[in-house]
Amino acid sequence: MSRAMPVEQASRPDSGLGIVVVMIGVMITAIDTTIVVLALPEIERSLHVVLDSVIWVVIGYLLVITLLATQVGRLGDMFGRVRMYEAGFVVFIVGSALCALSWDETSIVVFRVLQGVGGALVTANSGAVIADLFPREQRGRAYGYNSVGFSVGAVAGILLGGAIVTYVSWRWIFWINVPIGLLGVGLALRVLNETTERQRHRLDLVGMASLGLGLFGVLWAVTKLATKPLDAELLGYLLGGIVMLAAFVLVERRAGEPMLDLSLFKVPAMTPSLLAAFFQGLANYAVLFLVIMYLQGARQLSPIHASLLLIPGYLVGAIIGPTAGRLADRFAPVLPATIGLSAQVVALFIYAHLSPTTGLWLVVLASVVNGLGASSFFPANSAAVMKAAPARAFGISSGMLRTFANVGMVFSFSLAILIASRSISRTLAFAIFVGSTSLRAERAAAFTSGLHAAFYASMGIMALAAILSATRARRMGERAPLHRARTDTSVRVPPGR
Repeated sequence: MSRAMPVEQASRPDSGLGIVVVMIGVMITAIDTTIVVLALPEIERSLHVVLDSVIWVVIGYLLVITLLATQVGRLGDMFGRVRMYEAGFVVFIVGSALCALSWDETSIVVFRVLQGVGGALVTANSGAVIADLFPREQRGRAYGYNSVGFSVGAVAGILLGGAIVTYVSWRWIFWINVPIGLLGVGLALRVLNETTERQRHRLDLVGMASLGLGLFGVLWAVTKLATKPLDAELLGYLLGGIVMLAAFVLVERRAGEPMLDLSLFKVPAMTPSLLAAFFQGLANYAVLFLVIMYLQGARQLSPIHASLLLIPGYLVGAIIGPTAGRLADRFAPVLPATIGLSAQVVALFIYAHLSPTTGLWLVVLASVVNGLGASSFFPANSAAVMKAAPARAFGISSGMLRTFANVGMVFSFSLAILIASRSISRTLAFAIFVGSTSLRAERAAAFTSGLHAAFYASMGIMALAAILSATRARRMGERAPLHRARTDTSVRVPPGR
Protein backbone atom coordinates (compact mmCIF):
# COMPACT_ATOMS: atom_id res chain seq x y z
CA MET A 1 0.00 0.00 0.00
CA SER A 2 1.33 3.42 -0.94
CA ARG A 3 2.25 5.76 1.84
CA ALA A 4 -0.08 8.64 2.69
CA MET A 5 1.26 12.04 1.73
CA PRO A 6 1.41 14.68 4.48
CA VAL A 7 -1.28 17.32 4.21
CA GLU A 8 1.25 20.13 4.31
CA GLN A 9 2.46 19.35 0.80
CA ALA A 10 0.88 20.81 -2.31
CA SER A 11 -2.66 19.91 -3.28
CA ARG A 12 -3.16 16.54 -4.92
CA PRO A 13 -3.13 16.09 -8.71
CA ASP A 14 -6.61 16.63 -10.12
CA SER A 15 -7.77 18.01 -6.78
CA GLY A 16 -10.08 20.24 -8.84
CA LEU A 17 -12.09 17.15 -9.77
CA GLY A 18 -12.13 16.18 -6.11
CA ILE A 19 -13.71 19.49 -5.09
CA VAL A 20 -16.32 19.02 -7.83
CA VAL A 21 -17.34 15.73 -6.21
CA VAL A 22 -17.61 17.41 -2.81
CA MET A 23 -19.61 20.29 -4.31
CA ILE A 24 -22.14 17.81 -5.72
CA GLY A 25 -22.64 16.37 -2.24
CA VAL A 26 -23.18 19.81 -0.72
CA MET A 27 -25.45 20.79 -3.61
CA ILE A 28 -27.75 17.79 -3.25
CA THR A 29 -28.22 18.38 0.48
CA ALA A 30 -28.87 22.11 -0.15
CA ILE A 31 -31.44 21.29 -2.81
CA ASP A 32 -33.21 19.04 -0.34
CA THR A 33 -33.34 21.79 2.29
CA THR A 34 -35.10 24.45 0.21
CA ILE A 35 -37.14 22.17 -2.04
CA VAL A 36 -38.82 20.37 0.89
CA VAL A 37 -39.86 23.67 2.51
CA LEU A 38 -41.76 24.63 -0.63
CA ALA A 39 -43.49 21.25 -0.72
CA LEU A 40 -44.70 21.20 2.92
CA PRO A 41 -48.28 22.36 2.13
CA GLU A 42 -48.69 19.70 -0.57
CA ILE A 43 -47.22 16.98 1.67
CA GLU A 44 -49.59 18.03 4.43
CA ARG A 45 -52.64 17.79 2.16
CA SER A 46 -51.61 14.70 0.22
CA LEU A 47 -50.66 12.54 3.22
CA HIS A 48 -53.22 14.10 5.61
CA VAL A 49 -50.51 15.19 8.04
CA VAL A 50 -51.61 17.44 10.92
CA LEU A 51 -50.03 20.89 11.11
CA ASP A 52 -47.85 20.35 14.17
CA SER A 53 -46.46 17.11 12.72
CA VAL A 54 -45.54 18.24 9.21
CA ILE A 55 -42.76 20.35 10.71
CA TRP A 56 -40.97 17.10 11.64
CA VAL A 57 -40.43 16.44 7.95
CA VAL A 58 -37.81 19.18 8.25
CA ILE A 59 -36.81 18.94 11.91
CA GLY A 60 -36.41 15.13 11.85
CA TYR A 61 -33.96 15.42 8.98
CA LEU A 62 -31.93 18.13 10.72
CA LEU A 63 -32.01 16.36 14.07
CA VAL A 64 -30.51 13.10 12.79
CA ILE A 65 -27.78 15.00 10.94
CA THR A 66 -27.02 16.83 14.19
CA LEU A 67 -26.77 13.62 16.21
CA LEU A 68 -24.66 11.76 13.68
CA ALA A 69 -22.33 14.57 12.61
CA THR A 70 -19.43 13.72 14.90
CA GLN A 71 -20.02 9.98 14.87
CA VAL A 72 -19.95 9.57 11.10
CA GLY A 73 -16.89 11.81 11.02
CA ARG A 74 -15.32 9.32 13.40
CA LEU A 75 -16.41 6.49 11.10
CA GLY A 76 -14.55 8.30 8.36
CA ASP A 77 -11.38 8.22 10.45
CA MET A 78 -11.95 4.52 11.18
CA PHE A 79 -12.94 3.14 7.79
CA GLY A 80 -11.93 5.86 5.34
CA ARG A 81 -13.36 9.31 4.69
CA VAL A 82 -13.97 8.72 1.01
CA ARG A 83 -15.63 5.37 1.68
CA MET A 84 -18.04 6.93 4.19
CA TYR A 85 -18.64 9.88 1.86
CA GLU A 86 -19.61 7.52 -0.95
CA ALA A 87 -21.77 5.48 1.42
CA GLY A 88 -23.58 8.70 2.31
CA PHE A 89 -24.56 9.19 -1.31
CA VAL A 90 -25.98 5.67 -1.49
CA VAL A 91 -28.02 6.01 1.73
CA PHE A 92 -29.26 9.44 0.63
CA ILE A 93 -30.42 8.01 -2.71
CA VAL A 94 -32.28 5.14 -1.02
CA GLY A 95 -33.86 7.50 1.52
CA SER A 96 -34.96 9.88 -1.23
CA ALA A 97 -36.61 7.09 -3.23
CA LEU A 98 -38.47 5.86 -0.14
CA CYS A 99 -39.63 9.42 0.68
CA ALA A 100 -41.09 9.63 -2.81
CA LEU A 101 -43.03 6.42 -2.10
CA SER A 102 -44.33 7.56 1.33
CA TRP A 103 -47.96 6.75 2.11
CA ASP A 104 -48.66 8.46 5.46
CA GLU A 105 -47.32 10.76 8.18
CA THR A 106 -45.16 8.14 9.88
CA SER A 107 -43.57 6.86 6.69
CA ILE A 108 -42.50 10.30 5.41
CA VAL A 109 -40.91 11.21 8.75
CA VAL A 110 -39.12 7.84 9.10
CA PHE A 111 -37.80 7.94 5.55
CA ARG A 112 -36.65 11.54 6.03
CA VAL A 113 -34.67 10.32 9.05
CA LEU A 114 -33.02 7.70 6.83
CA GLN A 115 -32.29 10.41 4.28
CA GLY A 116 -30.74 12.41 7.09
CA VAL A 117 -28.34 9.54 7.84
CA GLY A 118 -27.07 9.82 4.27
CA GLY A 119 -26.90 13.58 4.53
CA ALA A 120 -24.85 13.28 7.72
CA LEU A 121 -22.35 10.93 6.08
CA VAL A 122 -21.94 13.36 3.18
CA THR A 123 -21.75 16.66 5.07
CA ALA A 124 -19.66 15.49 8.05
CA ASN A 125 -16.99 13.90 5.87
CA SER A 126 -16.89 16.54 3.13
CA GLY A 127 -14.86 18.97 5.23
CA ALA A 128 -12.33 16.27 6.10
CA VAL A 129 -12.06 15.20 2.46
CA ILE A 130 -11.25 18.81 1.50
CA ALA A 131 -8.69 19.02 4.29
CA ASP A 132 -7.03 15.90 2.87
CA LEU A 133 -7.11 17.16 -0.71
CA PHE A 134 -5.67 20.63 -0.06
CA PRO A 135 -2.85 22.02 2.13
CA ARG A 136 -3.70 24.50 4.87
CA GLU A 137 -2.98 27.60 2.81
CA GLN A 138 -5.46 26.57 0.09
CA ARG A 139 -8.35 25.24 2.16
CA GLY A 140 -10.14 28.58 2.48
CA ARG A 141 -10.49 28.79 -1.30
CA ALA A 142 -11.65 25.16 -1.41
CA TYR A 143 -14.31 25.80 1.23
CA GLY A 144 -15.31 28.86 -0.78
CA TYR A 145 -16.09 26.67 -3.78
CA ASN A 146 -17.94 24.40 -1.41
CA SER A 147 -20.21 27.32 -0.52
CA VAL A 148 -20.86 27.76 -4.25
CA GLY A 149 -22.28 24.25 -4.25
CA PHE A 150 -24.61 25.18 -1.40
CA SER A 151 -25.79 28.39 -3.08
CA VAL A 152 -26.37 26.68 -6.43
CA GLY A 153 -28.22 23.87 -4.69
CA ALA A 154 -30.41 26.30 -2.73
CA VAL A 155 -31.34 28.20 -5.90
CA ALA A 156 -32.00 24.97 -7.78
CA GLY A 157 -34.18 23.80 -4.90
CA ILE A 158 -36.28 26.95 -5.09
CA LEU A 159 -36.69 26.82 -8.86
CA LEU A 160 -37.20 23.07 -9.13
CA GLY A 161 -39.39 22.95 -6.04
CA GLY A 162 -41.74 25.63 -7.29
CA ALA A 163 -42.05 24.07 -10.73
CA ILE A 164 -42.37 20.48 -9.50
CA VAL A 165 -44.91 21.21 -6.79
CA THR A 166 -46.97 23.43 -9.08
CA TYR A 167 -46.96 21.40 -12.27
CA VAL A 168 -46.03 17.79 -11.39
CA SER A 169 -46.17 16.25 -7.90
CA TRP A 170 -44.41 16.79 -4.57
CA ARG A 171 -43.08 13.22 -4.83
CA TRP A 172 -40.73 14.31 -7.61
CA ILE A 173 -38.84 16.63 -5.22
CA PHE A 174 -37.39 13.39 -3.83
CA TRP A 175 -37.09 11.49 -7.11
CA ILE A 176 -34.90 14.31 -8.45
CA ASN A 177 -32.23 13.36 -5.90
CA VAL A 178 -31.77 9.90 -7.38
CA PRO A 179 -30.01 10.81 -10.68
CA ILE A 180 -27.97 13.56 -9.00
CA GLY A 181 -26.88 11.15 -6.27
CA LEU A 182 -25.95 8.46 -8.79
CA LEU A 183 -23.83 11.03 -10.64
CA GLY A 184 -22.08 11.91 -7.37
CA VAL A 185 -21.37 8.27 -6.53
CA GLY A 186 -20.03 7.57 -10.02
CA LEU A 187 -17.68 10.56 -9.95
CA ALA A 188 -16.48 9.78 -6.43
CA LEU A 189 -15.65 6.20 -7.37
CA ARG A 190 -13.78 7.39 -10.44
CA VAL A 191 -12.00 10.46 -9.05
CA LEU A 192 -11.26 9.87 -5.36
CA ASN A 193 -8.85 7.23 -4.20
CA GLU A 194 -7.99 6.69 -0.57
CA THR A 195 -4.69 5.59 0.95
CA THR A 196 -5.41 5.96 4.63
CA GLU A 197 -3.88 4.83 7.85
CA ARG A 198 -6.95 3.58 9.71
CA GLN A 199 -7.53 4.85 13.22
CA ARG A 200 -9.22 2.79 15.91
CA HIS A 201 -12.17 4.52 17.57
CA ARG A 202 -15.20 3.70 19.67
CA LEU A 203 -18.57 5.24 18.89
CA ASP A 204 -20.15 7.24 21.71
CA LEU A 205 -23.57 5.58 21.59
CA VAL A 206 -24.52 6.62 25.14
CA GLY A 207 -23.64 10.24 24.42
CA MET A 208 -25.53 10.18 21.14
CA ALA A 209 -28.62 8.69 22.82
CA SER A 210 -28.64 11.19 25.69
CA LEU A 211 -28.17 14.14 23.33
CA GLY A 212 -30.86 12.81 21.00
CA LEU A 213 -33.39 12.33 23.78
CA GLY A 214 -32.57 15.74 25.23
CA LEU A 215 -32.93 17.59 21.95
CA PHE A 216 -36.08 15.65 21.06
CA GLY A 217 -37.75 16.45 24.38
CA VAL A 218 -37.06 20.17 24.16
CA LEU A 219 -37.94 20.36 20.45
CA TRP A 220 -41.16 18.42 20.93
CA ALA A 221 -42.29 20.82 23.66
CA VAL A 222 -41.30 23.93 21.72
CA THR A 223 -42.94 22.69 18.52
CA LYS A 224 -46.22 21.78 20.25
CA LEU A 225 -46.26 25.20 21.93
CA ALA A 226 -46.76 26.66 18.47
CA THR A 227 -50.32 25.25 18.40
CA LYS A 228 -51.31 24.63 22.05
CA PRO A 229 -50.73 26.19 25.50
CA LEU A 230 -48.21 24.85 27.99
CA ASP A 231 -49.64 21.94 29.99
CA ALA A 232 -48.30 19.17 32.23
CA GLU A 233 -47.44 16.93 29.28
CA LEU A 234 -45.42 19.58 27.44
CA LEU A 235 -43.75 20.64 30.67
CA GLY A 236 -42.73 17.02 31.20
CA TYR A 237 -41.18 16.82 27.74
CA LEU A 238 -39.37 20.13 28.30
CA LEU A 239 -37.97 19.26 31.73
CA GLY A 240 -37.12 15.72 30.64
CA GLY A 241 -35.22 17.09 27.66
CA ILE A 242 -33.26 19.49 29.84
CA VAL A 243 -32.38 16.68 32.27
CA MET A 244 -31.13 14.51 29.40
CA LEU A 245 -29.01 17.36 28.03
CA ALA A 246 -27.44 17.76 31.47
CA ALA A 247 -26.83 14.00 31.53
CA PHE A 248 -25.18 14.31 28.12
CA VAL A 249 -22.65 16.78 29.53
CA LEU A 250 -21.82 14.40 32.39
CA VAL A 251 -21.50 11.45 30.00
CA GLU A 252 -19.13 13.39 27.76
CA ARG A 253 -16.89 14.26 30.70
CA ARG A 254 -16.39 10.58 31.51
CA ALA A 255 -16.43 8.97 28.06
CA GLY A 256 -13.18 7.54 26.72
CA GLU A 257 -13.99 8.78 23.20
CA PRO A 258 -16.81 11.31 23.66
CA MET A 259 -19.19 12.46 20.97
CA LEU A 260 -17.84 15.97 21.48
CA ASP A 261 -14.08 15.87 21.99
CA LEU A 262 -13.77 18.49 24.73
CA SER A 263 -9.97 18.49 24.41
CA LEU A 264 -10.35 20.27 21.07
CA PHE A 265 -11.67 23.31 22.91
CA LYS A 266 -8.14 23.78 24.26
CA VAL A 267 -6.94 24.51 20.72
CA PRO A 268 -6.80 28.30 20.19
CA ALA A 269 -9.57 29.64 17.93
CA MET A 270 -11.58 26.40 18.10
CA THR A 271 -14.06 27.50 20.80
CA PRO A 272 -15.04 30.86 19.25
CA SER A 273 -15.29 29.23 15.82
CA LEU A 274 -17.68 26.53 17.01
CA LEU A 275 -19.78 28.94 19.07
CA ALA A 276 -19.93 31.40 16.17
CA ALA A 277 -21.29 28.57 14.00
CA PHE A 278 -23.92 27.76 16.64
CA PHE A 279 -25.19 31.31 17.07
CA GLN A 280 -25.07 32.01 13.34
CA GLY A 281 -27.26 28.96 12.73
CA LEU A 282 -29.62 29.94 15.54
CA ALA A 283 -30.02 33.44 14.13
CA ASN A 284 -29.97 32.81 10.40
CA TYR A 285 -31.79 29.56 9.72
CA ALA A 286 -35.07 31.14 10.82
CA VAL A 287 -34.68 34.00 8.36
CA LEU A 288 -35.75 32.03 5.28
CA PHE A 289 -38.94 30.90 6.99
CA LEU A 290 -39.72 34.26 8.61
CA VAL A 291 -39.41 36.03 5.27
CA ILE A 292 -41.59 33.43 3.55
CA MET A 293 -44.15 33.87 6.34
CA TYR A 294 -44.12 37.62 5.68
CA LEU A 295 -44.45 37.25 1.91
CA GLN A 296 -47.12 34.55 2.04
CA GLY A 297 -48.97 36.02 5.00
CA ALA A 298 -48.77 39.82 4.99
CA ARG A 299 -48.19 40.13 1.23
CA GLN A 300 -50.29 37.10 0.17
CA LEU A 301 -47.80 35.84 -2.40
CA SER A 302 -47.74 32.23 -3.55
CA PRO A 303 -44.88 30.06 -2.21
CA ILE A 304 -43.06 30.03 -5.54
CA HIS A 305 -43.36 33.80 -6.05
CA ALA A 306 -42.22 34.42 -2.48
CA SER A 307 -39.20 32.18 -2.89
CA LEU A 308 -38.15 33.70 -6.21
CA LEU A 309 -37.53 37.02 -4.43
CA LEU A 310 -34.82 35.31 -2.38
CA ILE A 311 -32.86 33.90 -5.32
CA PRO A 312 -30.65 37.01 -5.81
CA GLY A 313 -29.19 36.48 -2.35
CA TYR A 314 -28.19 32.91 -3.14
CA LEU A 315 -26.70 33.97 -6.48
CA VAL A 316 -24.58 36.61 -4.76
CA GLY A 317 -23.50 33.97 -2.27
CA ALA A 318 -22.33 31.71 -5.10
CA ILE A 319 -20.21 34.54 -6.53
CA ILE A 320 -18.75 35.79 -3.25
CA GLY A 321 -17.94 32.40 -1.67
CA PRO A 322 -14.64 31.67 -3.49
CA THR A 323 -13.43 35.25 -2.97
CA ALA A 324 -14.15 35.03 0.76
CA GLY A 325 -12.29 31.73 0.84
CA ARG A 326 -9.21 33.29 -0.78
CA LEU A 327 -9.35 36.14 1.75
CA ALA A 328 -9.38 33.55 4.52
CA ASP A 329 -6.25 31.98 3.02
CA ARG A 330 -4.47 35.31 2.62
CA PHE A 331 -5.43 37.28 5.73
CA ALA A 332 -6.59 34.57 8.19
CA PRO A 333 -10.24 33.55 8.60
CA VAL A 334 -11.20 36.07 11.29
CA LEU A 335 -11.58 39.00 8.86
CA PRO A 336 -14.02 37.61 6.25
CA ALA A 337 -15.91 35.61 8.89
CA THR A 338 -16.53 38.64 11.12
CA ILE A 339 -17.36 40.92 8.18
CA GLY A 340 -19.83 38.32 6.94
CA LEU A 341 -21.60 38.09 10.30
CA SER A 342 -21.75 41.88 10.51
CA ALA A 343 -23.34 42.02 7.06
CA GLN A 344 -25.97 39.56 8.21
CA VAL A 345 -26.78 41.83 11.17
CA VAL A 346 -27.45 44.61 8.65
CA ALA A 347 -29.67 42.30 6.59
CA LEU A 348 -31.72 41.40 9.66
CA PHE A 349 -32.10 45.10 10.45
CA ILE A 350 -33.56 45.65 6.97
CA TYR A 351 -35.93 42.71 7.38
CA ALA A 352 -37.07 44.12 10.73
CA HIS A 353 -38.38 47.23 8.97
CA LEU A 354 -40.64 45.50 6.46
CA SER A 355 -44.31 46.48 6.50
CA PRO A 356 -47.45 45.36 4.63
CA THR A 357 -46.84 48.15 2.11
CA THR A 358 -43.05 48.03 1.81
CA GLY A 359 -41.67 47.75 -1.71
CA LEU A 360 -40.64 44.18 -2.47
CA TRP A 361 -37.28 45.48 -3.71
CA LEU A 362 -36.35 45.87 -0.03
CA VAL A 363 -36.78 42.11 0.45
CA VAL A 364 -34.44 41.53 -2.49
CA LEU A 365 -31.88 43.98 -1.05
CA ALA A 366 -31.93 42.30 2.36
CA SER A 367 -31.60 38.90 0.68
CA VAL A 368 -28.52 40.05 -1.23
CA VAL A 369 -26.87 41.50 1.88
CA ASN A 370 -27.67 38.32 3.82
CA GLY A 371 -26.30 36.13 1.03
CA LEU A 372 -23.11 38.18 0.89
CA GLY A 373 -22.66 37.82 4.64
CA ALA A 374 -23.39 34.09 4.79
CA SER A 375 -21.08 33.27 1.88
CA SER A 376 -18.30 35.24 3.58
CA PHE A 377 -18.78 33.54 6.94
CA PHE A 378 -19.12 29.86 6.03
CA PRO A 379 -15.89 29.20 4.09
CA ALA A 380 -13.85 31.37 6.45
CA ASN A 381 -15.22 29.73 9.59
CA SER A 382 -14.79 26.25 8.12
CA ALA A 383 -11.20 27.10 7.25
CA ALA A 384 -10.65 28.40 10.79
CA VAL A 385 -11.85 25.14 12.35
CA MET A 386 -9.86 22.88 10.03
CA LYS A 387 -6.71 25.02 10.32
CA ALA A 388 -6.98 24.90 14.09
CA ALA A 389 -7.69 21.16 14.20
CA PRO A 390 -4.87 18.67 14.74
CA ALA A 391 -4.28 16.56 11.63
CA ARG A 392 -5.30 13.45 13.59
CA ALA A 393 -8.77 14.91 14.17
CA PHE A 394 -9.93 16.34 10.83
CA GLY A 395 -12.97 14.04 10.79
CA ILE A 396 -14.12 14.72 14.36
CA SER A 397 -13.48 18.47 13.99
CA SER A 398 -15.52 18.68 10.80
CA GLY A 399 -18.30 16.74 12.52
CA MET A 400 -18.23 19.00 15.59
CA LEU A 401 -18.57 22.05 13.37
CA ARG A 402 -21.68 20.58 11.74
CA THR A 403 -23.07 19.58 15.15
CA PHE A 404 -22.82 23.09 16.57
CA ALA A 405 -24.26 24.68 13.42
CA ASN A 406 -27.09 22.14 13.18
CA VAL A 407 -28.13 22.45 16.83
CA GLY A 408 -28.51 26.17 16.22
CA MET A 409 -30.49 25.55 13.03
CA VAL A 410 -32.85 23.06 14.66
CA PHE A 411 -33.79 25.43 17.48
CA SER A 412 -33.93 28.42 15.15
CA PHE A 413 -36.67 26.67 13.18
CA SER A 414 -38.87 26.21 16.26
CA LEU A 415 -38.04 29.59 17.77
CA ALA A 416 -39.20 31.34 14.60
CA ILE A 417 -42.73 29.98 14.95
CA LEU A 418 -43.03 30.82 18.64
CA ILE A 419 -41.88 34.43 18.31
CA ALA A 420 -43.86 35.11 15.13
CA SER A 421 -47.06 33.81 16.75
CA ARG A 422 -47.15 36.46 19.46
CA SER A 423 -49.43 38.78 17.44
CA ILE A 424 -51.92 36.21 16.10
CA SER A 425 -53.14 32.78 17.15
CA ARG A 426 -50.52 30.03 17.18
CA THR A 427 -52.59 27.81 14.91
CA LEU A 428 -52.97 30.52 12.27
CA ALA A 429 -49.27 31.40 12.48
CA PHE A 430 -48.35 27.76 11.97
CA ALA A 431 -50.69 27.48 8.98
CA ILE A 432 -49.05 30.53 7.42
CA PHE A 433 -45.65 29.07 8.15
CA VAL A 434 -46.30 25.96 6.06
CA GLY A 435 -48.15 27.95 3.40
CA SER A 436 -51.64 26.58 4.09
CA THR A 437 -53.30 29.96 4.40
CA SER A 438 -52.70 33.72 4.21
CA LEU A 439 -53.74 36.78 6.23
CA ARG A 440 -56.53 39.24 5.61
CA ALA A 441 -55.32 42.79 5.19
CA GLU A 442 -56.61 44.00 8.57
CA ARG A 443 -54.44 41.50 10.43
CA ALA A 444 -51.35 41.80 8.27
CA ALA A 445 -49.97 44.76 10.26
CA ALA A 446 -50.24 42.93 13.59
CA PHE A 447 -48.62 39.83 12.14
CA THR A 448 -45.78 41.86 10.63
CA SER A 449 -45.18 43.44 14.03
CA GLY A 450 -44.71 39.95 15.46
CA LEU A 451 -42.16 39.18 12.76
CA HIS A 452 -40.25 42.35 13.66
CA ALA A 453 -39.69 40.99 17.18
CA ALA A 454 -38.30 37.77 15.69
CA PHE A 455 -35.93 39.66 13.40
CA TYR A 456 -34.68 41.86 16.23
CA ALA A 457 -34.07 38.77 18.36
CA SER A 458 -32.10 37.25 15.49
CA MET A 459 -30.10 40.47 15.21
CA GLY A 460 -28.99 40.18 18.81
CA ILE A 461 -27.99 36.54 18.38
CA MET A 462 -26.11 37.30 15.15
CA ALA A 463 -24.27 40.18 16.82
CA LEU A 464 -23.13 37.77 19.53
CA ALA A 465 -21.80 35.45 16.82
CA ALA A 466 -19.87 38.38 15.29
CA ILE A 467 -18.33 39.27 18.65
CA LEU A 468 -17.22 35.68 19.19
CA SER A 469 -15.72 35.60 15.71
CA ALA A 470 -13.84 38.85 16.32
CA THR A 471 -12.22 37.50 19.48
CA ARG A 472 -10.14 35.19 17.26
CA ALA A 473 -8.07 38.22 16.25
CA ARG A 474 -6.35 37.90 19.63
CA ARG A 475 -5.72 34.18 19.17
CA MET A 476 -3.10 33.96 16.49
CA GLY A 477 -2.29 30.29 17.17
CA GLU A 478 -5.01 29.01 14.88
CA ARG A 479 -2.76 26.39 13.32
CA ALA A 480 -2.43 23.00 14.92
CA PRO A 481 1.06 21.86 15.92
CA LEU A 482 2.79 20.64 12.77
CA HIS A 483 4.44 17.65 14.45
CA ARG A 484 0.99 16.11 14.83
CA ALA A 485 0.48 16.12 11.06
CA ARG A 486 2.46 12.89 10.81
CA THR A 487 -0.56 10.99 12.09
CA ASP A 488 -2.73 12.36 9.31
CA THR A 489 -4.57 10.27 6.77
CA SER A 490 -4.85 11.48 3.22
CA VAL A 491 -7.04 11.23 0.19
CA ARG A 492 -5.17 10.88 -3.06
CA VAL A 493 -6.68 11.82 -6.40
CA PRO A 494 -4.59 9.82 -8.87
CA PRO A 495 -4.11 11.29 -12.34
CA GLY A 496 -5.76 9.49 -15.18
CA ARG A 497 -7.82 7.11 -13.09
